[in-house]
Amino acid sequence: MWHNVVADPLFQHGAFSMSEPSDALELKPIAGVVQDPNEVPVVVHSDVKGPIEKMTFLQKSLLFAELAMVAYNDEREATVAAAMVGFPDVTFFDHDGSQAYRFRNDFDCVIACRGTEPNEWNDIRADANAASVLAETAGKVHRGFKTEVDDLWPMLETALVGNEQPVWFCGHSLGGAMATICAGRCYLSHIPSVPQGLFTYGSPRVGDKRYINFVKLPHYRFVNNNDVVTRVPPAWMGYRHCGDEVYIDRNGNLGHLGMLRKRRDRWRGFVRGLRRFRIDHFSDHPLHNYITPILDAVRDEQKAMGRGESAVDASDLTGQDSPTEA
Repeated sequence: MWHNVVADPLFQHGAFSMSEPSDALELKPIAGVVQDPNEVPVVVHSDVKGPIEKMTFLQKSLLFAELAMVAYNDEREATVAAAMVGFPDVTFFDHDGSQAYRFRNDFDCVIACRGTEPNEWNDIRADANAASVLAETAGKVHRGFKTEVDDLWPMLETALVGNEQPVWFCGHSLGGAMATICAGRCYLSHIPSVPQGLFTYGSPRVGDKRYINFVKLPHYRFVNNNDVVTRVPPAWMGYRHCGDEVYIDRNGNLGHLGMLRKRRDRWRGFVRGLRRFRIDHFSDHPLHNYITPILDAVRDEQKAMGRGESAVDASDLTGQDSPTEA
């Protein structure tokens, strides 16, 4: 079983914009720890007290990253960890290795798709199967990712048909790609609940330009510096990214960088990685390397709001006025 540990390095982020403070999520030094013998502990900091919609953008980003982390664990551990976060109702879906969780409380429903498990042949096969096939909507989509969702979707659809709560989707790595396809299907289906938001971390490209433009959802796609998974399948095969990118630079700062500044930052991150005897493209992918800067950004935000400043708005970090890059 693959687990994450949340660390606490210092961090600074960008300017603040207008937004109302929220007590829908309480940030704790450690909201809970789940650990089986001889395994790395699962540490969570989010403690949900109200509707997700009332949270700040950074609070949502941390919550969904932690739920995506919880989704990597077995059902017992995930149930305990999700309850610590504030989601006591947990349902696990599994079909031939394609897996997802439904987390619910009195306010919201969250679908968290599980990412790549290195020892799961089904996951490895899905990642490697980069051929595109016709999507059920428009354009073409990654064959492997679509196959994973095809296995799960009948169960998820049945679970969501009677849902009357706001529904959200999240995932890391392969789970991010699966969550992207699932959210699109939910939006276009007969399910009455329209997805309120999609948060993905270290997600690969999912489909071609026509596919990703067919459905427009509030989608925030986090990219950590040189994370190699976010660069596959390659653009020359016709694949494109969707959603608004939130870039995490080599120093852990969240924000939007233009193409030239991003290339420079990635090169410097790569060189620094070599000096530390690691390959940045791989070491930037684990989910805890996404959670750490987001967690510290939330802490920074809380301090600023305590001084009377406003919360960080999504537009401050995504550069929404700029064209989406491939």
